[in-house]
Amino acid sequence: MPDYPDNLPDHTVEMDTSGLYCPEPIMMMHNKVRDMSQGEILKVIATDPATTRDIPKFCSFLGHELIYQHESEQTYLYLIRLG
Repeated sequence: MPDYPDNLPDHTVEMDTSGLYCPEPIMMMHNKVRDMSQGEILKVIATDPATTRDIPKFCSFLGHELIYQHESEQTYLYLIRLG
């Protein structure tokens, strides 16, 4: 999977949910963000196509900023700034 562009901020925490399917990636994200602070950036790697719908909704509902979303060869990459 290609790296993300140079102009995006570095992530604080990385979470790999590869091989997991709905609702597990979102449940894991809920647990992970509880241990993080506002402004920190979570990098999520996923293989579940449902994350293309679920992660933007997760961000919108909880007030986080989805700053990057990319799909490459059935792998999905997200950068989320905690609100």
